[in-house]
Amino acid sequence: MRRHEVSDAEWARLAPLLPPQRPRVGRPSKDHRAVVNGILWKLATGAPWRDLPERYGPWQSVYTRFRRWTRAGVWDRVLSALQRQADAAGRLDWGAHFVDGTVVRAHQHAAGAKKGAPTPARRSAAAAAASRPRSTSAPRAGASR
Repeated sequence: MRRHEVSDAEWARLAPLLPPQRPRVGRPSKDHRAVVNGILWKLATGAPWRDLPERYGPWQSVYTRFRRWTRAGVWDRVLSALQRQADAAGRLDWGAHFVDGTVVRAHQHAAGAKKGAPTPARRSAAAAAASRPRSTSAPRAGASR
């Protein structure tokens, strides 16, 4: 077993939750386990799909199956089933929840301002129009607009 690949015990729990393997008609499809390992490798490394190692099969096939299963809700059903199994075995603590702050987005207005700092007063449009221009450069002759 290589890094980022499912073990035999993990595969024994996961395989029954996946869609059935298509029958061998025409061009043979890649084995589900190799595809799942390819998906796990891609998600764990963050590499582009095109950099998927050849041992997982053509990257297009792995990507297509990943997208097809995502649209069909396979991953949601797998997660729910594994959570039910773990809960039934008493291995889940539903009272403990963790949120990784690196993925929680702040509102756009929350960025950059110091807490409690007074907000600068806005100049009225009339005051801004009456003031002289702040630019020190004069218009150049022949400058295109």
